[in-house]
Amino acid sequence: MTDTYKIAIVGAATIRGKELNEVLAESLFANADFSLLDDESRRGQLEAIGDEVTFIQRVEPSSFDGVDFVFFAGSPEATSKYWQAAQRAGASIIDLSDALENEPGVLVGAPWLEEVESLNLTTPAVIPAHPVSVALALLLARLQELASVRSVSATVLEPASEYGSPALDELHHQTVGLLNFQTQPKVIYDTQVAFNIAPVTGAEAKVDLRASEARIRRHYALLAGTRLPMLPVQLLHAPVFHGHGISLAVDFEKSVALEHVEATLSGEHIDIVMGDSDSDVPNNLNTVGQSDVMVRVRAADGGTQETSRFWIWASIDNLKFSALNAVATATELRKLRPQGKVQ
Repeated sequence: MTDTYKIAIVGAATIRGKELNEVLAESLFANADFSLLDDESRRGQLEAIGDEVTFIQRVEPSSFDGVDFVFFAGSPEATSKYWQAAQRAGASIIDLSDALENEPGVLVGAPWLEEVESLNLTTPAVIPAHPVSVALALLLARLQELASVRSVSATVLEPASEYGSPALDELHHQTVGLLNFQTQPKVIYDTQVAFNIAPVTGAEAKVDLRASEARIRRHYALLAGTRLPMLPVQLLHAPVFHGHGISLAVDFEKSVALEHVEATLSGEHIDIVMGDSDSDVPNNLNTVGQSDVMVRVRAADGGTQETSRFWIWASIDNLKFSALNAVATATELRKLRPQGKVQ
Protein backbone atom coordinates (compact mmCIF):
# COMPACT_ATOMS: atom_id res chain seq x y z
CA MET A 1 0.00 0.00 0.00
CA THR A 2 1.36 3.43 -0.89
CA ASP A 3 1.94 6.03 1.78
CA THR A 4 -1.00 8.39 2.25
CA TYR A 5 -0.66 11.52 4.35
CA LYS A 6 -2.91 14.31 5.43
CA ILE A 7 -1.22 17.71 5.42
CA ALA A 8 -2.51 21.05 6.69
CA ILE A 9 -1.02 24.42 5.78
CA VAL A 10 -1.91 27.19 8.22
CA GLY A 11 -1.45 30.54 6.49
CA ALA A 12 -2.09 29.03 3.07
CA ALA A 13 -3.11 32.41 1.60
CA THR A 14 0.18 34.12 2.53
CA ILE A 15 2.97 34.40 -0.01
CA ARG A 16 5.02 31.93 2.04
CA GLY A 17 2.08 29.54 2.24
CA LYS A 18 1.49 29.71 -1.51
CA GLU A 19 5.15 28.98 -2.24
CA LEU A 20 5.07 26.05 0.18
CA ASN A 21 1.92 24.77 -1.50
CA GLU A 22 3.69 24.77 -4.89
CA VAL A 23 6.79 22.99 -3.56
CA LEU A 24 4.70 20.33 -1.80
CA ALA A 25 2.80 19.68 -5.04
CA GLU A 26 6.11 18.73 -6.70
CA SER A 27 7.47 16.67 -3.80
CA LEU A 28 7.07 13.17 -2.36
CA PHE A 29 3.90 14.51 -0.71
CA ALA A 30 2.19 15.40 -3.99
CA ASN A 31 -0.52 12.74 -3.48
CA ALA A 32 -1.32 13.79 0.08
CA ASP A 33 -4.73 14.93 1.27
CA PHE A 34 -4.29 18.69 1.75
CA SER A 35 -6.16 21.14 3.95
CA LEU A 36 -5.54 24.81 3.24
CA LEU A 37 -6.25 26.91 6.32
CA ASP A 38 -6.22 30.61 7.13
CA ASP A 39 -8.16 33.21 9.06
CA GLU A 40 -11.78 34.16 8.46
CA SER A 41 -10.95 36.87 5.93
CA ARG A 42 -9.40 34.29 3.58
CA ARG A 43 -12.11 31.64 3.90
CA GLY A 44 -13.56 30.53 0.57
CA GLN A 45 -10.59 31.76 -1.46
CA LEU A 46 -9.62 29.31 -4.19
CA GLU A 47 -6.09 27.90 -4.35
CA ALA A 48 -4.54 25.27 -6.62
CA ILE A 49 -2.69 22.22 -5.29
CA GLY A 50 -1.00 20.72 -8.31
CA ASP A 51 -3.84 20.04 -10.73
CA GLU A 52 -6.50 20.26 -8.04
CA VAL A 53 -8.34 23.40 -6.91
CA THR A 54 -9.60 23.68 -3.34
CA PHE A 55 -11.09 26.25 -0.98
CA ILE A 56 -9.23 27.81 1.89
CA GLN A 57 -10.97 26.97 5.15
CA ARG A 58 -11.01 28.87 8.42
CA VAL A 59 -8.56 27.37 10.87
CA GLU A 60 -10.17 25.75 13.91
CA PRO A 61 -8.73 23.56 16.69
CA SER A 62 -10.57 20.62 15.09
CA SER A 63 -8.86 21.31 11.75
CA PHE A 64 -5.94 19.10 12.83
CA ASP A 65 -7.87 15.91 13.55
CA GLY A 66 -6.24 13.05 11.64
CA VAL A 67 -3.52 15.29 10.22
CA ASP A 68 0.04 13.93 9.88
CA PHE A 69 1.93 17.18 9.13
CA VAL A 70 1.02 20.77 9.92
CA PHE A 71 3.00 23.56 8.28
CA PHE A 72 2.61 26.92 10.00
CA ALA A 73 3.37 29.46 7.25
CA GLY A 74 1.36 32.43 8.48
CA SER A 75 1.85 34.92 11.29
CA PRO A 76 3.64 34.05 14.54
CA GLU A 77 0.40 34.94 16.33
CA ALA A 78 -1.54 32.29 14.41
CA THR A 79 1.14 29.70 15.14
CA SER A 80 1.11 30.53 18.85
CA LYS A 81 -2.68 30.25 18.90
CA TYR A 82 -3.04 26.87 17.17
CA TRP A 83 0.17 24.85 17.43
CA GLN A 84 -0.76 23.12 20.68
CA ALA A 85 -4.03 21.94 19.13
CA ALA A 86 -2.01 20.44 16.28
CA GLN A 87 0.33 18.81 18.81
CA ARG A 88 -2.57 17.32 20.77
CA ALA A 89 -3.89 15.87 17.52
CA GLY A 90 -0.59 14.00 17.09
CA ALA A 91 0.63 15.92 14.05
CA SER A 92 4.26 16.62 13.22
CA ILE A 93 4.69 20.41 13.24
CA ILE A 94 6.93 22.39 10.89
CA ASP A 95 7.03 26.06 11.89
CA LEU A 96 8.02 28.53 9.16
CA SER A 97 6.81 31.48 11.24
CA ASP A 98 9.63 31.21 13.80
CA ALA A 99 7.12 31.54 16.63
CA LEU A 100 8.16 28.41 18.54
CA GLU A 101 11.94 28.65 18.79
CA ASN A 102 11.84 29.32 22.54
CA GLU A 103 9.47 26.44 23.26
CA PRO A 104 11.10 23.50 25.11
CA GLY A 105 12.24 20.69 22.84
CA VAL A 106 11.67 22.55 19.56
CA LEU A 107 14.50 21.92 17.09
CA VAL A 108 16.02 24.10 14.37
CA GLY A 109 17.17 22.03 11.41
CA ALA A 110 18.41 21.87 7.85
CA PRO A 111 18.40 18.29 6.51
CA TRP A 112 20.56 19.28 3.53
CA LEU A 113 23.43 19.72 5.97
CA GLU A 114 22.81 16.92 8.44
CA GLU A 115 20.08 14.83 9.97
CA VAL A 116 18.74 15.92 13.33
CA GLU A 117 19.74 12.95 15.46
CA SER A 118 17.34 13.74 18.32
CA LEU A 119 14.31 13.96 16.02
CA ASN A 120 11.41 11.72 17.05
CA LEU A 121 7.63 11.68 17.16
CA THR A 122 7.63 13.39 20.56
CA THR A 123 9.51 16.43 19.18
CA PRO A 124 7.07 19.34 19.72
CA ALA A 125 8.00 21.08 16.45
CA VAL A 126 10.81 21.62 13.98
CA ILE A 127 11.77 25.05 12.68
CA PRO A 128 13.43 24.97 9.24
CA ALA A 129 16.58 27.07 9.63
CA HIS A 130 16.58 30.55 8.08
CA PRO A 131 17.31 30.23 4.33
CA VAL A 132 20.31 32.56 4.57
CA SER A 133 21.75 30.50 7.44
CA VAL A 134 21.36 27.34 5.37
CA ALA A 135 23.02 28.96 2.34
CA LEU A 136 25.92 30.26 4.45
CA ALA A 137 26.44 26.89 6.13
CA LEU A 138 26.41 25.09 2.77
CA LEU A 139 29.02 27.49 1.40
CA LEU A 140 31.32 27.37 4.43
CA ALA A 141 31.11 23.59 4.77
CA ARG A 142 32.40 23.19 1.22
CA LEU A 143 35.00 25.95 1.41
CA GLN A 144 36.58 24.24 4.41
CA GLU A 145 37.06 21.12 2.29
CA LEU A 146 39.49 23.12 0.15
CA ALA A 147 41.47 24.92 2.86
CA SER A 148 41.15 26.16 6.43
CA VAL A 149 39.30 29.46 6.65
CA ARG A 150 41.22 32.15 8.56
CA SER A 151 38.34 34.63 8.62
CA VAL A 152 34.96 35.17 7.01
CA SER A 153 32.17 37.75 7.22
CA ALA A 154 28.86 38.26 5.46
CA THR A 155 26.65 41.17 4.47
CA VAL A 156 23.10 40.12 3.66
CA LEU A 157 20.61 42.16 1.61
CA GLU A 158 17.05 41.36 2.60
CA PRO A 159 13.93 41.67 0.40
CA ALA A 160 10.50 42.93 1.40
CA SER A 161 8.89 39.50 0.84
CA GLU A 162 10.51 38.26 4.06
CA TYR A 163 7.74 40.14 5.86
CA GLY A 164 4.82 39.11 3.69
CA SER A 165 2.34 40.90 1.47
CA PRO A 166 1.92 44.01 3.68
CA ALA A 167 5.65 44.76 3.35
CA LEU A 168 5.54 44.18 -0.40
CA ASP A 169 2.56 46.50 -0.71
CA GLU A 170 4.25 49.21 1.35
CA LEU A 171 7.43 49.09 -0.73
CA HIS A 172 5.30 49.32 -3.88
CA HIS A 173 3.23 52.25 -2.61
CA GLN A 174 6.29 54.09 -1.31
CA THR A 175 7.94 53.73 -4.73
CA VAL A 176 4.85 55.02 -6.55
CA GLY A 177 4.38 57.80 -4.00
CA LEU A 178 7.94 59.06 -4.30
CA LEU A 179 7.76 59.10 -8.09
CA ASN A 180 4.52 61.09 -7.91
CA PHE A 181 5.58 63.41 -5.07
CA GLN A 182 2.95 61.94 -2.76
CA THR A 183 2.99 60.99 0.92
CA GLN A 184 4.66 57.66 1.64
CA PRO A 185 2.95 54.97 3.73
CA LYS A 186 5.15 53.86 6.64
CA VAL A 187 2.93 51.49 8.60
CA ILE A 188 5.19 48.44 8.24
CA TYR A 189 8.68 49.95 8.21
CA ASP A 190 8.15 53.36 9.81
CA THR A 191 10.89 54.62 7.50
CA GLN A 192 11.56 55.03 3.80
CA VAL A 193 12.64 51.73 2.23
CA ALA A 194 11.96 52.62 -1.39
CA PHE A 195 15.16 53.70 -3.18
CA ASN A 196 16.99 53.21 0.11
CA ILE A 197 19.24 50.67 1.85
CA ALA A 198 18.05 50.53 5.46
CA PRO A 199 20.21 49.17 8.30
CA VAL A 200 17.37 49.74 10.79
CA THR A 201 13.64 50.47 10.68
CA GLY A 202 11.67 53.12 12.54
CA ALA A 203 10.73 52.98 16.21
CA GLU A 204 7.08 52.13 15.36
CA ALA A 205 7.91 49.54 12.67
CA LYS A 206 6.05 46.24 12.50
CA VAL A 207 9.31 44.50 11.52
CA ASP A 208 12.62 44.30 13.37
CA LEU A 209 15.79 44.02 11.29
CA ARG A 210 17.91 43.41 14.38
CA ALA A 211 15.76 40.42 15.31
CA SER A 212 16.02 39.06 11.76
CA GLU A 213 19.80 39.52 11.80
CA ALA A 214 20.06 37.80 15.17
CA ARG A 215 17.97 34.90 13.88
CA ILE A 216 20.34 34.40 10.92
CA ARG A 217 23.36 34.40 13.24
CA ARG A 218 21.67 32.11 15.74
CA HIS A 219 20.54 29.56 13.16
CA TYR A 220 23.94 29.58 11.46
CA ALA A 221 25.63 28.93 14.81
CA LEU A 222 23.30 25.97 15.44
CA LEU A 223 24.09 24.50 12.02
CA ALA A 224 27.81 25.25 12.26
CA GLY A 225 28.43 23.81 15.72
CA THR A 226 32.17 23.41 16.13
CA ARG A 227 32.67 22.30 12.52
CA LEU A 228 32.38 25.63 10.74
CA PRO A 229 34.02 29.00 11.43
CA MET A 230 32.35 31.77 13.40
CA LEU A 231 30.60 34.15 11.03
CA PRO A 232 29.81 37.83 11.69
CA VAL A 233 26.65 38.82 9.79
CA GLN A 234 25.32 42.27 8.92
CA LEU A 235 21.74 42.49 7.62
CA LEU A 236 20.56 45.39 5.45
CA HIS A 237 17.07 45.83 4.05
CA ALA A 238 17.24 46.38 0.29
CA PRO A 239 14.54 48.09 -1.81
CA VAL A 240 13.70 44.86 -3.70
CA PHE A 241 10.65 42.65 -3.59
CA HIS A 242 12.17 39.16 -3.67
CA GLY A 243 15.48 37.36 -3.23
CA HIS A 244 18.28 37.53 -0.67
CA GLY A 245 21.71 38.73 -1.75
CA ILE A 246 24.76 37.57 0.23
CA SER A 247 28.22 39.13 0.00
CA LEU A 248 30.77 36.81 1.63
CA ALA A 249 34.39 37.85 2.27
CA VAL A 250 36.61 34.78 2.75
CA ASP A 251 40.27 34.63 3.76
CA PHE A 252 41.90 31.19 3.59
CA GLU A 253 44.99 30.10 5.52
CA LYS A 254 46.75 29.49 2.21
CA SER A 255 46.57 30.68 -1.40
CA VAL A 256 44.31 28.70 -3.74
CA ALA A 257 43.23 29.01 -7.35
CA LEU A 258 39.89 30.57 -8.29
CA GLU A 259 38.87 27.53 -10.32
CA HIS A 260 39.50 25.30 -7.30
CA VAL A 261 37.17 27.43 -5.17
CA GLU A 262 34.49 27.18 -7.84
CA ALA A 263 34.96 23.42 -8.19
CA THR A 264 34.78 22.90 -4.43
CA LEU A 265 31.58 24.90 -4.08
CA SER A 266 29.84 23.32 -7.05
CA GLY A 267 27.42 20.52 -6.28
CA GLU A 268 23.98 19.78 -4.93
CA HIS A 269 22.05 22.92 -3.90
CA ILE A 270 24.78 25.29 -5.20
CA ASP A 271 24.94 26.53 -8.79
CA ILE A 272 28.22 28.20 -9.77
CA VAL A 273 27.76 30.96 -12.34
CA MET A 274 30.72 31.92 -14.50
CA GLY A 275 31.07 34.97 -16.69
CA ASP A 276 30.35 38.67 -16.23
CA SER A 277 27.44 39.33 -18.56
CA ASP A 278 24.27 40.83 -17.10
CA SER A 279 22.34 37.64 -17.82
CA ASP A 280 24.88 35.46 -16.00
CA VAL A 281 25.66 37.23 -12.74
CA PRO A 282 23.35 36.04 -9.90
CA ASN A 283 20.86 38.64 -8.72
CA ASN A 284 17.48 38.80 -7.06
CA LEU A 285 15.73 38.79 -10.46
CA ASN A 286 17.25 35.73 -12.14
CA THR A 287 17.22 33.79 -8.86
CA VAL A 288 13.42 33.86 -8.59
CA GLY A 289 12.08 30.34 -9.02
CA GLN A 290 15.53 28.75 -8.68
CA SER A 291 15.98 25.91 -6.18
CA ASP A 292 19.72 26.40 -5.67
CA VAL A 293 22.05 29.00 -4.23
CA MET A 294 23.39 30.87 -7.25
CA VAL A 295 27.04 31.80 -6.70
CA ARG A 296 29.74 33.88 -8.37
CA VAL A 297 33.34 33.80 -7.10
CA ARG A 298 36.13 36.28 -7.73
CA ALA A 299 39.52 37.01 -6.24
CA ALA A 300 39.48 39.90 -3.78
CA ASP A 301 42.18 41.73 -5.75
CA GLY A 302 40.34 41.15 -9.04
CA GLY A 303 43.26 39.16 -10.43
CA THR A 304 43.65 35.65 -11.78
CA GLN A 305 46.62 34.43 -9.72
CA GLU A 306 46.32 32.20 -6.68
CA THR A 307 45.32 34.14 -3.57
CA SER A 308 43.94 33.54 -0.11
CA ARG A 309 41.20 36.17 -0.30
CA PHE A 310 37.98 35.91 -2.26
CA TRP A 311 34.64 37.64 -2.67
CA ILE A 312 31.68 35.30 -3.00
CA TRP A 313 28.40 36.74 -4.18
CA ALA A 314 25.39 34.50 -3.64
CA SER A 315 21.69 34.95 -4.29
CA ILE A 316 18.69 32.83 -3.33
CA ASP A 317 14.96 32.92 -3.87
CA ASN A 318 14.13 33.38 -0.18
CA LEU A 319 10.59 31.97 -0.40
CA LYS A 320 11.49 29.00 -2.60
CA PHE A 321 14.57 28.11 -0.57
CA SER A 322 12.62 28.32 2.69
CA ALA A 323 9.82 26.12 1.34
CA LEU A 324 12.29 23.53 0.03
CA ASN A 325 14.00 23.34 3.41
CA ALA A 326 10.61 22.94 5.11
CA VAL A 327 9.65 20.08 2.80
CA ALA A 328 13.07 18.47 3.35
CA THR A 329 12.34 18.69 7.08
CA ALA A 330 8.98 16.99 6.57
CA THR A 331 10.71 14.30 4.53
CA GLU A 332 12.93 13.57 7.54
CA LEU A 333 9.85 13.40 9.76
CA ARG A 334 8.26 11.11 7.19
CA LYS A 335 10.77 8.41 8.16
CA LEU A 336 9.02 8.33 11.52
CA ARG A 337 5.64 8.03 9.82
CA PRO A 338 6.07 5.33 7.15
CA GLN A 339 2.29 5.16 6.80
CA GLY A 340 -0.01 8.13 7.16
CA LYS A 341 -3.13 8.25 9.27
CA VAL A 342 -5.30 8.54 6.15
CA GLN A 343 -5.78 5.09 4.59
